[in-house]
Amino acid sequence: MTAYHLSDQRMTTALQELRQTIESHYPTATFDVTEGLDPEGVYLWATVDIDDTDEVVDLIIDRVLDLQIENDLPVFVIPVRPVERVLATFGTAPGRRYKSLSLLEA
Repeated sequence: MTAYHLSDQRMTTALQELRQTIESHYPTATFDVTEGLDPEGVYLWATVDIDDTDEVVDLIIDRVLDLQIENDLPVFVIPVRPVERVLATFGTAPGRRYKSLSLLEA
């Protein structure tokens, strides 16, 4: 794939399309865009407050593959859950300190 950056109009259009698709199903989703090196490309981070982020992947995977293969755009979507939801999953409140455990103790 050719390296495209955020200044490229085709990349900007692809990111807008993916964002709109996700927002149409998850209106409270928030987004961040970063450029990455491994693999090189543009990453759309979608924070969605749902139990299973695979639902977001299922929604956009066909289009992401089309953009990557047919349009030669190195765009990737990374769905994540809000930090508060992740912490709640582990029964940890924000700001709570973790007890350090040594794996070397006998």
